[in-house]
Amino acid sequence: MKYNIFVIALDDFHLSFLENIDDGRDYTFHNLLPYNMIVNPPGYDVNKIITLGEKELDDFKEDIHGIIGHWDFPTTSLLPVFRKDCGLDGPSLESVLITENKYWTRIRAKKCIPRCTPAFEAVNPFDRNCTKNISLPYPFWLKPVVSFSSQMAFYIENEKQLEEAIAQIKRGIGRFGEPFDKFLELAYMPEDIPVDVNGYYCIAEEPIVGRQCTAEGYVKDFKPEVYAIVDSYREGKFHSSFSRYQLPSNLPYEIKKRIRTKCINIINEIGLNNTTFNIELFWDEKKDKLCFLEINSRLSKSHSPIFEDVAGMTQHKVAIDIELGYDPNFSIKNGKYSVAAKFMLRHHNDGIVKRIPTKKEINELENKFPGTRILIEVQEGDVLSELLGQDPYSYELAVIFMGGNNTEELLNNYERLKSELKFHIE
Repeated sequence: MKYNIFVIALDDFHLSFLENIDDGRDYTFHNLLPYNMIVNPPGYDVNKIITLGEKELDDFKEDIHGIIGHWDFPTTSLLPVFRKDCGLDGPSLESVLITENKYWTRIRAKKCIPRCTPAFEAVNPFDRNCTKNISLPYPFWLKPVVSFSSQMAFYIENEKQLEEAIAQIKRGIGRFGEPFDKFLELAYMPEDIPVDVNGYYCIAEEPIVGRQCTAEGYVKDFKPEVYAIVDSYREGKFHSSFSRYQLPSNLPYEIKKRIRTKCINIINEIGLNNTTFNIELFWDEKKDKLCFLEINSRLSKSHSPIFEDVAGMTQHKVAIDIELGYDPNFSIKNGKYSVAAKFMLRHHNDGIVKRIPTKKEINELENKFPGTRILIEVQEGDVLSELLGQDPYSYELAVIFMGGNNTEELLNNYERLKSELKFHIE
């Protein structure tokens, strides 16, 4: 039997991982919606996106067995809409929107894992008195309730920084706020969710310290499971920018057990069902304390290549199993490498990109370091500060996926490769 699986904004890079899934089933993967409409466009016309997606699905004359996605908002909110149209199982739109809104997520987290939930409060950036109404002491993080990849996330140490951040957020918050509120019009939110804290609000958060990680899991028939934990490393000012993700996690076994328990608790509290998820947490080793950061109702596309390196196939396999009604059975011990990482090569000052590595140089480096995949994220002539999808403190030039026999070998190979990867920023 052939299974038709639609993937929102499917690109060739991720298609290559999907086509490497070898579980004895026959899959055909189909793109749903144009890539440029979903991934980092200047804005999102939700009505247009939904209408086009529904037409593409309606025009498909064969059976549709699943619809999956790995991008951030609005992909996560589109999935429940399209699955419902096609009669497919999946999480409710309401439960997904709770995970999209960082303030709403914290409300639910405080109910079930209060000791793991840092202090937080809602902030209306359009309230003239908002800078005076925040009760959290400095420093704190300020970010829109709907955002991803640390976009418009500011570390606030004083009133001047707060005023500057509010001004910048007000200019850009509508990019996600407007489409989020469009989805909100389609939902019937639970009574404990303050719908007035909508997509145009921010959240102020107590800073979290410690070792960061992401739990990758799924929930099927309201039974959550965590099948892997990925370590996250940061760099730069305020440690605000991700430098690499590494699989498997080096956290102690007992800490991993506690992480799994906390993740199960919050998934049950939010009510997600029949979906993959990933949850970001910190472990403060000195205090032996876990702190919850945020949850996504999807698998992490950033982790897909490193899962293939360590597990032998992408974790999209888990999402597909759930779509088809199977209990996922996913091992992270069947790959070519014992350890793998996604490295994010960053530049920490504004500038104009004058030179990027040539295709020949990239091919030579990928051959020199077998198993390496290099993706250049900028083009010659780009002004770094004008790039979409960046955090406020750095600019991503490239991502590099590498595998190795151990962490030391992996990091040494990356440093060697990085020294030969030639960019010129003026």
